[in-house]
Amino acid sequence: MTRVRLTAKERGEEVLRAAVQAFAASGYEGTKTDEIARMAGVSQPYVIRLFGTKQQLFLAAVDSVCQRIEEIFREGAAESPELSALGRNYKRLLGEPELLLVLLHGFSASGDPAIGDCVRERFGSIYALIRELTGASPQEAREFLSAGMLLTVMSAMQVIGPDAIPMKWAQEIEDTLG
Repeated sequence: MTRVRLTAKERGEEVLRAAVQAFAASGYEGTKTDEIARMAGVSQPYVIRLFGTKQQLFLAAVDSVCQRIEEIFREGAAESPELSALGRNYKRLLGEPELLLVLLHGFSASGDPAIGDCVRERFGSIYALIRELTGASPQEAREFLSAGMLLTVMSAMQVIGPDAIPMKWAQEIEDTLG
Protein backbone atom coordinates (compact mmCIF):
# COMPACT_ATOMS: atom_id res chain seq x y z
CA MET A 1 0.00 0.00 0.00
CA THR A 2 1.35 3.41 -0.97
CA ARG A 3 1.29 6.03 1.73
CA VAL A 4 0.18 9.51 0.65
CA ARG A 5 2.38 12.34 1.89
CA LEU A 6 0.43 15.18 3.40
CA THR A 7 1.48 18.80 3.40
CA ALA A 8 2.29 20.42 6.75
CA LYS A 9 -1.04 22.25 6.51
CA GLU A 10 -2.98 19.02 5.92
CA ARG A 11 -1.11 17.28 8.74
CA GLY A 12 -1.81 20.26 11.00
CA GLU A 13 -5.53 19.94 10.21
CA GLU A 14 -5.38 16.24 11.13
CA VAL A 15 -3.66 17.08 14.40
CA LEU A 16 -6.28 19.76 15.11
CA ARG A 17 -9.14 17.30 14.47
CA ALA A 18 -7.47 14.82 16.83
CA ALA A 19 -7.02 17.59 19.40
CA VAL A 20 -10.72 18.47 19.27
CA GLN A 21 -11.57 14.80 19.90
CA ALA A 22 -9.05 14.46 22.73
CA PHE A 23 -9.89 17.75 24.45
CA ALA A 24 -13.61 16.94 24.18
CA ALA A 25 -13.02 13.63 25.95
CA SER A 26 -10.56 14.74 28.64
CA GLY A 27 -10.57 18.54 28.85
CA TYR A 28 -7.57 20.82 28.81
CA GLU A 29 -5.85 19.56 31.95
CA GLY A 30 -6.60 15.89 31.33
CA THR A 31 -5.28 15.73 27.76
CA LYS A 32 -1.65 15.00 26.92
CA THR A 33 -0.05 16.08 23.65
CA ASP A 34 1.37 12.58 23.15
CA GLU A 35 -2.21 11.26 23.20
CA ILE A 36 -3.17 13.76 20.49
CA ALA A 37 -0.08 12.82 18.48
CA ARG A 38 -0.97 9.14 18.69
CA MET A 39 -4.53 9.84 17.52
CA ALA A 40 -3.19 11.90 14.59
CA GLY A 41 -0.52 9.36 13.69
CA VAL A 42 2.38 11.73 14.25
CA SER A 43 5.08 12.17 16.88
CA GLN A 44 4.59 14.32 19.96
CA PRO A 45 7.53 16.59 18.99
CA TYR A 46 5.81 17.16 15.62
CA VAL A 47 2.64 18.32 17.41
CA ILE A 48 4.75 20.78 19.41
CA ARG A 49 6.54 21.92 16.25
CA LEU A 50 3.17 22.63 14.60
CA PHE A 51 1.41 24.32 17.53
CA GLY A 52 4.12 25.32 20.01
CA THR A 53 2.52 24.31 23.27
CA LYS A 54 -0.46 22.34 24.52
CA GLN A 55 -2.07 25.65 25.44
CA GLN A 56 -1.65 26.97 21.89
CA LEU A 57 -3.11 23.74 20.52
CA PHE A 58 -6.08 24.04 22.89
CA LEU A 59 -6.61 27.65 21.79
CA ALA A 60 -6.51 26.50 18.15
CA ALA A 61 -9.10 23.82 18.98
CA VAL A 62 -11.37 26.38 20.68
CA ASP A 63 -10.97 28.71 17.71
CA SER A 64 -11.79 25.89 15.30
CA VAL A 65 -14.94 25.01 17.25
CA CYS A 66 -16.08 28.63 17.34
CA GLN A 67 -15.46 28.97 13.60
CA ARG A 68 -17.69 25.92 13.04
CA ILE A 69 -20.45 27.40 15.20
CA GLU A 70 -20.22 30.67 13.26
CA GLU A 71 -20.31 28.74 9.97
CA ILE A 72 -23.48 26.95 11.07
CA PHE A 73 -25.08 30.26 12.07
CA ARG A 74 -24.13 31.85 8.73
CA GLU A 75 -25.69 28.92 6.88
CA GLY A 76 -28.87 29.37 8.91
CA ALA A 77 -28.98 33.10 8.20
CA ALA A 78 -28.51 32.40 4.48
CA GLU A 79 -31.80 30.45 4.64
CA SER A 80 -33.55 33.14 6.67
CA PRO A 81 -32.09 36.01 8.72
CA GLU A 82 -34.07 35.08 11.84
CA LEU A 83 -33.04 33.64 15.18
CA SER A 84 -35.22 30.58 14.55
CA ALA A 85 -33.16 29.73 11.44
CA LEU A 86 -29.95 29.98 13.46
CA GLY A 87 -31.56 27.82 16.14
CA ARG A 88 -32.55 25.13 13.67
CA ASN A 89 -28.98 25.05 12.40
CA TYR A 90 -27.56 25.03 15.93
CA LYS A 91 -29.36 21.74 16.47
CA ARG A 92 -26.98 20.29 13.86
CA LEU A 93 -24.23 20.73 16.43
CA LEU A 94 -25.90 18.08 18.55
CA GLY A 95 -24.64 15.69 15.88
CA GLU A 96 -21.11 16.98 16.53
CA PRO A 97 -21.04 16.77 20.34
CA GLU A 98 -17.24 17.00 20.54
CA LEU A 99 -17.51 20.63 19.39
CA LEU A 100 -19.87 21.53 22.20
CA LEU A 101 -17.70 19.69 24.73
CA VAL A 102 -14.57 21.61 23.68
CA LEU A 103 -16.53 24.84 24.07
CA LEU A 104 -17.54 23.84 27.60
CA HIS A 105 -13.97 22.82 28.43
CA GLY A 106 -12.87 26.23 27.15
CA PHE A 107 -15.22 27.92 29.59
CA SER A 108 -13.97 25.66 32.37
CA ALA A 109 -10.31 26.42 31.64
CA SER A 110 -10.89 30.19 31.44
CA GLY A 111 -9.17 30.69 34.79
CA ASP A 112 -5.96 30.51 32.75
CA PRO A 113 -5.56 34.10 31.51
CA ALA A 114 -4.61 33.21 27.93
CA ILE A 115 -7.45 30.71 27.59
CA GLY A 116 -9.93 33.03 29.29
CA ASP A 117 -9.03 35.92 26.98
CA CYS A 118 -9.47 33.71 23.91
CA VAL A 119 -12.75 32.14 25.04
CA ARG A 120 -14.27 35.49 26.05
CA GLU A 121 -13.24 37.06 22.73
CA ARG A 122 -14.60 34.15 20.66
CA PHE A 123 -17.87 33.96 22.62
CA GLY A 124 -18.27 37.73 22.23
CA SER A 125 -17.72 37.32 18.48
CA ILE A 126 -20.48 34.71 18.33
CA TYR A 127 -22.82 37.08 20.19
CA ALA A 128 -21.98 39.92 17.79
CA LEU A 129 -22.45 37.64 14.78
CA ILE A 130 -25.91 36.58 15.99
CA ARG A 131 -26.94 40.22 16.26
CA GLU A 132 -25.39 41.09 12.90
CA LEU A 133 -26.99 38.19 11.02
CA THR A 134 -30.48 38.56 12.49
CA GLY A 135 -30.85 42.13 13.68
CA ALA A 136 -31.72 40.71 17.11
CA SER A 137 -31.85 43.11 20.03
CA PRO A 138 -29.31 42.61 22.83
CA GLN A 139 -32.02 40.94 24.94
CA GLU A 140 -33.10 38.62 22.11
CA ALA A 141 -29.49 37.65 21.44
CA ARG A 142 -28.89 36.97 25.16
CA GLU A 143 -32.03 34.81 25.37
CA PHE A 144 -30.99 32.92 22.24
CA LEU A 145 -27.50 32.30 23.64
CA SER A 146 -28.97 31.30 26.99
CA ALA A 147 -31.18 28.68 25.35
CA GLY A 148 -28.22 27.52 23.24
CA MET A 149 -25.97 27.20 26.29
CA LEU A 150 -28.64 25.23 28.10
CA LEU A 151 -28.86 22.88 25.10
CA THR A 152 -25.07 22.64 25.08
CA VAL A 153 -25.00 21.62 28.74
CA MET A 154 -27.89 19.20 28.21
CA SER A 155 -25.99 17.67 25.29
CA ALA A 156 -22.90 17.23 27.48
CA MET A 157 -25.08 15.52 30.10
CA GLN A 158 -26.47 13.32 27.29
CA VAL A 159 -30.00 14.47 28.03
CA ILE A 160 -30.46 15.49 24.39
CA GLY A 161 -28.64 14.61 21.22
CA PRO A 162 -28.60 11.90 18.60
CA ASP A 163 -28.15 9.02 21.08
CA ALA A 164 -29.65 10.59 24.18
CA ILE A 165 -32.83 9.52 25.88
CA PRO A 166 -35.17 12.49 25.34
CA MET A 167 -36.49 13.98 28.54
CA LYS A 168 -40.00 15.45 28.57
CA TRP A 169 -38.76 18.96 29.44
CA ALA A 170 -35.86 18.83 26.96
CA GLN A 171 -38.19 19.21 23.98
CA GLU A 172 -39.66 22.40 25.45
CA ILE A 173 -36.17 23.90 25.70
CA GLU A 174 -35.22 22.73 22.20
CA ASP A 175 -38.38 24.34 20.88
CA THR A 176 -37.15 27.66 22.27
CA LEU A 177 -34.50 27.75 19.55
CA GLY A 178 -37.02 27.23 16.78
